[in-house]
Amino acid sequence: MLLLFFIMSTASQAQLSSTFYDQTCPNALATIKSSISKAVSRESRMAASLMRLHFHDCFVQGCDASLLLNDSASIVSEKNAFQNRGSARGFEVIDDAKAQVEKICPGVVSCADILAVAARDASVAVSGPSWTVKLGRRDATRASQAQAESDLPQFTDSLDRLISRFGDRGLSPRDLVALSGAHTIGQAQCFTFRDRIYNNGSDIDSNFATTRRRRCPAAAPNGNTNLAPLDLVTPNSFDYNYFKNLVQKKGLLESDQVLFSGGSTDSIVSEYSSKPATFRSDFGIAMIKMGDVSPLTGSAGEIRRICTALN
Repeated sequence: MLLLFFIMSTASQAQLSSTFYDQTCPNALATIKSSISKAVSRESRMAASLMRLHFHDCFVQGCDASLLLNDSASIVSEKNAFQNRGSARGFEVIDDAKAQVEKICPGVVSCADILAVAARDASVAVSGPSWTVKLGRRDATRASQAQAESDLPQFTDSLDRLISRFGDRGLSPRDLVALSGAHTIGQAQCFTFRDRIYNNGSDIDSNFATTRRRRCPAAAPNGNTNLAPLDLVTPNSFDYNYFKNLVQKKGLLESDQVLFSGGSTDSIVSEYSSKPATFRSDFGIAMIKMGDVSPLTGSAGEIRRICTALN
């Protein structure tokens, strides 16, 4: 069974190609980039949100745009999963990019591929790394809130749990640390880091905790949705300060700080904190690997006309 899964997975990945739309929709990538660039220029936080959508899509059933489906008679949306509800955002940006592509090439470019391209274009829009996006994914005809809740990482995950989750998708501990570096941009809600800033004692810089308490009251649900930048230093620039923060015990989320807390990934964090070029290169490599997680290809799935609903 495992061998069969590996063969099927390898075969499906082999069908992905960066030139997939060169003949059928040659202006697809430029059209998507224009749409994403405009969205990020309107709101820099959107870059982090779009990258997170791709991540949360790929970790559930593979990179198949199942995350984008709304509730319907046959669909229980992954948007309802507690890891997504009230925090996953940017759906309207993907919808707009899809609409623009549909105008020039109706029924050709999948929502799953738009998510993958949008993540890359969002990174570039905030001075982050670029990478070659493989294309040819098709869109899922089902979604699973239950699988989302069981498979998506949580802000309280231990290092071993994170390594296991990523390993289940063919991603190494180095990939885990590199991909976590996306937290160099974006923001988190108070309820996700409250316990860390009030009860984490020795594993958090005291001044950092004091600063974060100003907008995150101790008593829930007061201030639950108040936002704080994941990277206090340069919250809107894709750089390597995230790793420097971890070394200084200034990781905002528990699942961030466990990457540098006396465990097996400390050396990787240390390396990235002093070698930004290595981090940028590894991030691109890890994003390509993540984009290869269980795509639907060939005649599997469909090409949705609207990303939020089945055809």
